[in-house]
Amino acid sequence: MSTNLPKVAWIGLGIMGSPMAENLIKAGYDVTGYTLEAAKLERLAAAGGTAAGSIAEAVRDADVIVTMVPASPQVEAVAYGEDGILAHAKRGALLIDTSSITPQTSIDLAKAAADKGIRVLDAPVSGGEAGAIEAVLSIMVGGERADFDAAKPLLDALGTTVVLCGPHGAGQTVKAANQLIVAVNIQACAEAVVFLEKSGVDLGAALEVLGGGLAGSTVLARKKANFLNREFAPGFRIDLHHKDMGIVTDAARTVGAALPVGSVVANLVASLRAQGDGGLDHSALLRGVERLSGLPVKD
Repeated sequence: MSTNLPKVAWIGLGIMGSPMAENLIKAGYDVTGYTLEAAKLERLAAAGGTAAGSIAEAVRDADVIVTMVPASPQVEAVAYGEDGILAHAKRGALLIDTSSITPQTSIDLAKAAADKGIRVLDAPVSGGEAGAIEAVLSIMVGGERADFDAAKPLLDALGTTVVLCGPHGAGQTVKAANQLIVAVNIQACAEAVVFLEKSGVDLGAALEVLGGGLAGSTVLARKKANFLNREFAPGFRIDLHHKDMGIVTDAARTVGAALPVGSVVANLVASLRAQGDGGLDHSALLRGVERLSGLPVKD
């Protein structure tokens, strides 16, 4: 490992966290990880990282700490308390939270960390599991310019679009907008798929030509196989998109922005979750449209 690169602690090795941490290892970083699942720690060790037995052990000597956990309560759980990051990270360390949480949680974390001499960036990502594996994520960052500049080489090992969007919380606000756009796009694609199939059109041919025109999108390109094969193994779970739609709905209400279409799609995501599909990929919004259209839904 290069001694010129900062030592990294990685907290949270799920669908996104594991491949992201592995990409840092491939880029030459010394990565020590902690997560609740033993199998994920074994995967990290097999990739060349070091498995830690606790958050305290993982972060104690780290120059940079990266968190990737599901939501605000989990960020608060790993950051605060006697066993948390803020209690055990060294002064001057940089905490980069790549989770998707409320902007206010990021703002509060930055304030609490500053009291401990720890710098913070909120840096949520977009691109899903495939983007994490391929290191082509879009990373939207909130925080101080100097801290962003220090983190940029590390973030460049994880994504291809890395942008400072404003002060603490700004990254999370942009991520909320991202999730609004993605959900509406998936819902529109799902409705088009059902419309095409009920019309007797060759779905594969239709999606190919739609992808080449103005209707084309990263969503359609990434999720086309899910739609065609009705396979919804989670790259990004409905449960998490439901959480994100709550974030954007609340944030929009706070600033007085109307979300007429977004509110409908938020309800459709919530409905799908209530029907037991929360663990499926968000492309499973197709199942909701199929149910509404009287089509059989494959279980």
